[in-house]
Amino acid sequence: MKYFLLVLLSGGIFCSTPEAHGQSGSELKPGYYVTVAAYAKTQEGLAQKFTANLVKKDLDAQYGFNTRKNLYFVYLSYFTELKPSLVEMQKVREKGEFTDAWVRVVSGEIDMASTTLINTLKPDEKPTQPIVQPEEKSPITVTKEEPVKEVVVDEEITENPPIVQHDPMTLGNTEVFISLYNATNNRVIDGDVQVIDTERNRLMTTVKGNEYLILPDPKSKSGQLTLIGEVFGYRKLQHEINYPLPLADTVKPYVELMGTTLAVKFDMVRYHKGDKATLYNVYFFNDAAVMLPESKYELTSLLQMMEENRNYKIRLHGHTNGNYHGKILGLGPDKNFFSMEGVIQGTGSSKDLSFQRAQTIKEYLVTNGISADHIEIKAWGGKRPIYDKHSANAKKNVRVEVEILQE
Repeated sequence: MKYFLLVLLSGGIFCSTPEAHGQSGSELKPGYYVTVAAYAKTQEGLAQKFTANLVKKDLDAQYGFNTRKNLYFVYLSYFTELKPSLVEMQKVREKGEFTDAWVRVVSGEIDMASTTLINTLKPDEKPTQPIVQPEEKSPITVTKEEPVKEVVVDEEITENPPIVQHDPMTLGNTEVFISLYNATNNRVIDGDVQVIDTERNRLMTTVKGNEYLILPDPKSKSGQLTLIGEVFGYRKLQHEINYPLPLADTVKPYVELMGTTLAVKFDMVRYHKGDKATLYNVYFFNDAAVMLPESKYELTSLLQMMEENRNYKIRLHGHTNGNYHGKILGLGPDKNFFSMEGVIQGTGSSKDLSFQRAQTIKEYLVTNGISADHIEIKAWGGKRPIYDKHSANAKKNVRVEVEILQE
């Protein structure tokens, strides 16, 4: 069953069809889905049956699979922009049947070619169609004006409805959607946002981006919260928001009220020349230049950054915790980046170990198509610790930093 969804935006109308984001049951493409149900991977039959029941009700329902969440989602509409998806979600909720409808955000680069832009004639442009002259109108016939009869209408006087006092809007009773997005390439970004009590300068919690949430109450005099979006590959971005009076923040360019949802937008920007970031989520086996499997996620972010801009040149800075000389387990000829199988044992200093660890990351990038000429290495050993080597945070001294040399 085909359907067409028209969304009126500034500058034109976007027309989205099911073909733009996959048929029922297939992998969901990046974008925003107004969703009404979710099913486990083993319950595709239930998702299919529920979707069929909605179609019988003349709803344009479909379902698809999201590998990252490992779930099937039943959805009513798909959008390539956040704002219209939240507006549509609110409309669906107000109809009453799906009061818990939400927007399922699928991260990745959105294919804007899947939308057709029509009716985009600019004010100063001339139409390409031939101009058709209007038909000649018949002569106007003047008739004698009839006197206007006065009509008396009986007015029924009713009392005014009682005034209902609603609770003032705060972040305690308002749903918040935090959007992490790169407008340069239409990419929805996976990442975390730190929620800081601004007055006391303390971390309250860390939340996932592109999710709905209720922000915690700082219970301070100012009621101010600081939201920090920090995603590897992008510059850190910070927003302030007022917990007691969030409506006052809607004058800010990054806050917008959409129905009963407050959207806080983080328009993330890639690193520039001179920026330096730490691969905090890349870990190594002890005494080894081999990475733990949980390092794959952040390495993928680094690889994605290098693929998006082939002009990037970087320097990898390797660091260890303290000065040491002993065995070093290096990559074997099979290059098992995330396994100790086939490692080669040698000896060396902490500087040698830090070099080999940075070299492992370089080889991983080169293996995945990045030019070796765009990656330099600098080994520091234990010369530049962040914490005392005997402190509880000493493990954080073991790290690899990425410096942008050229963009």
